[in-house]
Amino acid sequence: MKKTLKVLGFLILFVLIIALAGGTYINLALPNTGKPLSINIERTPERLKRGEYLANHVAACMDCHSSRDWSLYSGPMKPGTLGMGGEIFDENTGMPGQIYSANITPHSLANWTDGEILRAITTGVNKDGKALFSLMGYSRFGKMDKEDIYSIIAYVRSLKPIKNQVPETKLNFPVNLINKTLPEPANFQTIPNEKDSVKYGAYIANAAGCVDCHSKREKGNIVAGSEFGGGMEFIQPSGTLTSPNITMHKQNGIGSWSKEAFVQRFKLYTDNTYKPQHMGKNELNTPMPWTMYAGMNTKDIESIYVYLKSLRPNANKVEVRSNKH
Repeated sequence: MKKTLKVLGFLILFVLIIALAGGTYINLALPNTGKPLSINIERTPERLKRGEYLANHVAACMDCHSSRDWSLYSGPMKPGTLGMGGEIFDENTGMPGQIYSANITPHSLANWTDGEILRAITTGVNKDGKALFSLMGYSRFGKMDKEDIYSIIAYVRSLKPIKNQVPETKLNFPVNLINKTLPEPANFQTIPNEKDSVKYGAYIANAAGCVDCHSKREKGNIVAGSEFGGGMEFIQPSGTLTSPNITMHKQNGIGSWSKEAFVQRFKLYTDNTYKPQHMGKNELNTPMPWTMYAGMNTKDIESIYVYLKSLRPNANKVEVRSNKH
């Protein structure tokens, strides 16, 4: 018995040493995506125009990095808050901690190099070498065309500086350790030819982050096999809104939608007669930034539809609205 206890004690000690060594390695050595590039991105008119389009209507950076008016349907951006950050995603919304969107105006990025911004956007490592929470779509942005990211950086550099001190993000254990293991080097892709609608649509859908919300998530990460099938929960005071299935499943997805209907769903919010609906206190609001995505050009919206049509339909049935009783 004594010998068994002694062996068991050694095993426990060994496991503790391994765990301590692993934790120390994660804390001290990760994340590691390499040093930022030494680059100076020229702010050409072409880049500024492309960057504005991507940041506001495709990648929708300003969706999180601005302040949104949740008293109105879809939470349109509040005037004068472009890029100031400060939006909070916490336990009340199902997140593993308190996550704040960063101020990305020149007020906060003035002492960042272009290479440091590029590394943050595409690998998830900030100026100080710390891992950004994976809610920031760096893994997607790292698969975009490098020139598109350059355009976004040029545009962000041109924003009006806004003084807004954003609190530091705090993640719960063990997510705070897991999060350090997620950043990885960028794997830039060339924009596919627009004539190849499926590949081009995949590129735009990736940039737009469709999969980020229209999938199930656990501890902030997408559940494998749930992509585009809906299921991400947005917890609100009056209940829970769950993202819908946007695969082409006939009953549970959007398989009955035509391409024209898909485009019109977005373009509804560009109609000059459209006015955001005021939301009642107990009404569930959608986090889908319709007014931002509505500015996407028709060709790009159509390409997303074609790409979604190429995917295997997911049978996941989603109850989008679940109010408290």
